[in-house]
Amino acid sequence: MNNDIERVLYSEEMLGKRMDELAKDLTEDYKDKRPIIISVLSGAVLFTVDMIERLDIMAQIDFIDVSSYFGGLGSTGKVKLIHDLKTDVKDRHVLIMEDIVDTGHTLKYLMDLLADRGAKSIKVCSLLNKPEGREVDVDPDYVGFTVPKEFLVGYGLDYKGFYRNLPYVGILKPSVYQND
Repeated sequence: MNNDIERVLYSEEMLGKRMDELAKDLTEDYKDKRPIIISVLSGAVLFTVDMIERLDIMAQIDFIDVSSYFGGLGSTGKVKLIHDLKTDVKDRHVLIMEDIVDTGHTLKYLMDLLADRGAKSIKVCSLLNKPEGREVDVDPDYVGFTVPKEFLVGYGLDYKGFYRNLPYVGILKPSVYQND
């Protein structure tokens, strides 16, 4: 897997340091709110687990799976709900944990869904933000790193379901995906 990486953008150490910083902000902002932390499957799971271990707040966790990529290289623009929440968000503070905000289609869908279900507040914490890829006007409230418009893998990010288990975020060599 490591041979398929053009270069490492964020090492395991850099990720950890930035998550410590984010956790301080989130702990302060949510100290008395008892939020529901919603992890977006499958990419945000590693980030979510590492973040909740750093948070000093009372919180519940739930998972949702939505997709606009369906295994391809880019977003189709159509979002499909694959696995719904088990927790009712009505009158609750919600913190969405995302691995990356790229086109914004998935995030917009999630925010609208949760608002329609009566969430008291909705904020987004994304490890990565790729504003150059944005097609929808949404932005995360908490951002680990702003990234270039490159094909990124590792630390939850995948290509065809692989590379998620890399302990860093790297740029995938174009030769790996150029024929798709």
